[in-house]
Amino acid sequence: MENRSGENNVQSRPTHKGQSAMSWGTELWDQFDNLDKHTQWGIDFLERYAKFVKERLEIEQNYAKQLRNLVKKYCPKRSKDEEPRFTSCVSFYGILNELNDYAGQREVVAEEMGHKVYGTLMKYSQDLKAERKHHLQEGRKAQQYLDHCWKQMDNSKKKFERECKEAEKSQLTYERLDNDINATKSEVEKAKAQYYLRTHMADESKNEYAAQLQNFNAEQWKHFNNAIPHIFKNLQDMDQRRTVKLGETYRSFAEAERRVIPIISKCLEGMVSMAKAVDERRDSGIVVESFKSGFEPPGDFPFEDFSQNLSRTGSDGAISNTPKGERDGVPVSRADPKHAMSKTKNKLWLFGKKPKWSVKMAPSVEDFSHLPPEQRRKRLQQKIDELNNKLQIEMDQRDALNKMKDVYEKTPPMGDPNSLQPKISETIFNMEKLRSEIHKHEAWLSEVEGKQASRDRRHSADNHHPTPQGRESPEGSYTEDTSQEHHTPHHHSSPPQPGHPSTDPHEFDDEFDDDDPLPVIGHCKALYSFDGQNEGTLVMAEDEVLYIIEEDKGDGWTRARKQSGEEGYVPTTYVEITMEKNCKGAVTYI
Repeated sequence: MENRSGENNVQSRPTHKGQSAMSWGTELWDQFDNLDKHTQWGIDFLERYAKFVKERLEIEQNYAKQLRNLVKKYCPKRSKDEEPRFTSCVSFYGILNELNDYAGQREVVAEEMGHKVYGTLMKYSQDLKAERKHHLQEGRKAQQYLDHCWKQMDNSKKKFERECKEAEKSQLTYERLDNDINATKSEVEKAKAQYYLRTHMADESKNEYAAQLQNFNAEQWKHFNNAIPHIFKNLQDMDQRRTVKLGETYRSFAEAERRVIPIISKCLEGMVSMAKAVDERRDSGIVVESFKSGFEPPGDFPFEDFSQNLSRTGSDGAISNTPKGERDGVPVSRADPKHAMSKTKNKLWLFGKKPKWSVKMAPSVEDFSHLPPEQRRKRLQQKIDELNNKLQIEMDQRDALNKMKDVYEKTPPMGDPNSLQPKISETIFNMEKLRSEIHKHEAWLSEVEGKQASRDRRHSADNHHPTPQGRESPEGSYTEDTSQEHHTPHHHSSPPQPGHPSTDPHEFDDEFDDDDPLPVIGHCKALYSFDGQNEGTLVMAEDEVLYIIEEDKGDGWTRARKQSGEEGYVPTTYVEITMEKNCKGAVTYI
């Protein structure tokens, strides 16, 4: 076999002594038809293996497709609010992701088999067919030429045989007439001439036959010692290359699978890691966090004495109007039955079936007041985060527009800076609207957190001082009268710093309580009108000129004073500020 140095696909194997010297040309010189059949069988076997590889890669493709469909089925698209939080769910979706990667590796296997094995085999099969056809045509041509030489030799041989027989016949005729005394001289001379002619023709046929025989023997020697060995050697090389190619593709078939084993192992390790990440305690904590209402457990029901109006006697057997608890020295409170029924209606459904009136839930409102305190706090915080993200986007857009406006002002051919003003104004309006929304939600959040802090303090105090009977904590509790249920009013305080809730509704009042007025550090002109509905803000009209007494501290508000002496905060983006030159840190905002 040919030694293919540099190719790692076929390893050299030891052969028996003399095995490599076996040649089809010398050993199988007379087996042309059988070699024809063998080479055709070799190509058919190669194509059969190629068909096997094709079906194998189709199995891989279908397997990968089914795995991906399975992952898609059990891992549907989810919104951000529906993202799994339980470790068991997160691990399961992690396993699905690893399985999806595993399916990708099966597709890689199919692609490798299709490109490096099946495609190679089919192309090589076509080349083998063309090469085999060429070699067999050469062998048939050589055989046809040898057959032609043999026919020529055979024809000359038969001619020589005929001429010899004719010469023998003419000789017998001449000898018979020559010995016949009745034969004339002319007949003898004629038979003699015919005898000489046939003898001459036999000699010529003999020479021709000898020449044709010598030529045929030479061509036959060339045929069986040169032509056929060369053709059979080419067929042998072709068949050996076919065998080598099969060995290479067998190896490639296995390598396609082995290459992905490290990645598949990582996928399986990832699945094991996901399994180890399941934490039952954390999942239990998430359940508490998800469904905790923030309500306090209901208190003890008071003893209701219905025997107060019964007449009593002083005998020992008379029914005592004192409850067992009081007889034992333990005081028992008395509650109004009307209020007890109210408490029962308001509290028992927490542990049992809700009454019909509680099934009709209030529609979702902006402040999430229909939710329990803890869930309301979470939803408000989520809403504030969303609004802050939107505000940041608007601020980035404003900065980009201002930079573009500066470029247009410095380079007028690039564009008209005034064309950007409507978009800038719209962005500023959106920013103020978002700031107002953030402030509103932060106020609600402060209200909820204030309630929770108050409840915690009251709960701590109740450990030493019991709550008066007939009333519990304001959060979802009952009172002595349904008209006295606790409702915390919504305080609309002055605009706080964006992203930070204001917990003190009198924040601005404290700032304006200073006896000495702040000095004027600049002036501003209102670009837009501002209604100043929130406490601590200042109403201003468009183009109104105000005095600046305190710069923007980064919260988007500037403290100003009207000519009438009224002070308050105005949005920094609503005014064009000019600081006094002798004032430190004078900046002009647009």
